Amino acid sequence: MGDGINDASSLNQSDVGISVDSAVDIAKESADIILLEKDLMVLEEGVLEGRKTYGNLIKYIKMATSSNFGNMFSVLIASIFLPFLPILPIQILIQNILYDFSQLAIPTDNVDKEYILKPRKWNTKSLSSFMMFMGPLSSIFDIIVFFIMWYVFKADSVSTQALFQTGWFVFGLVSQTMIVHFIRTTKIPFLQSRSSNLLLFSTGIIVAIAIALPYTWFGSIFGLVTLPALFFIFLVGLIFVYAICTQAVKKIYVKRYGEWI
Repeated sequence: MGDGINDASSLNQSDVGISVDSAVDIAKESADIILLEKDLMVLEEGVLEGRKTYGNLIKYIKMATSSNFGNMFSVLIASIFLPFLPILPIQILIQNILYDFSQLAIPTDNVDKEYILKPRKWNTKSLSSFMMFMGPLSSIFDIIVFFIMWYVFKADSVSTQALFQTGWFVFGLVSQTMIVHFIRTTKIPFLQSRSSNLLLFSTGIIVAIAIALPYTWFGSIFGLVTLPALFFIFLVGLIFVYAICTQAVKKIYVKRYGEWI
């Protein structure tokens, strides 16, 4: 920090140079931040806001990488055993677009107070470890859905592949969207840590669209078909168990690596 001619060199060489609007011109030109008011609390607010922004950024990156890794793993496994594609390319595209729309509200999300108490460093190793934990977990439930669609709903041939693909499309989109609320915090979601209203709204809308899409003419264009009512009983049960398993894995991960997000 500085406002005089002698401070210009230090302001220029520092990681973050801070000056005031009443400083000499050379000091203001060398600074990265110029305070318009004589109030250092502005810096505190900026630091806290920066930590929140970083936290929300890491949330999205970790959720996206683990989700994509799990989907790729699931498709690989399914392609070995199934006589047809487990999901059509256009359906994957629609699924990703809808999921990304639900994540547009992530920048507005609340960040746990404990998270912003100390600065965080960018660590690519934490991304890979998170991906290796959460990716296979999602694949386990994908495989369970495969078995349900194959043995319970008899979607076991090329003639019934549309039913199989629709079932996995709906489960994949609903599970990815809902699990966001469990990944975004180390606490118990909804009870101990609540997401922003906008994120809650966006994820709710996408879940509703995912369930309704197979029953619309728009969904039929992309090869989706109507699902039996029994499927949604399995869907609710699987999402519930998936959430519990995520909480369990979260505790194991935090105990091992000392952090979550």
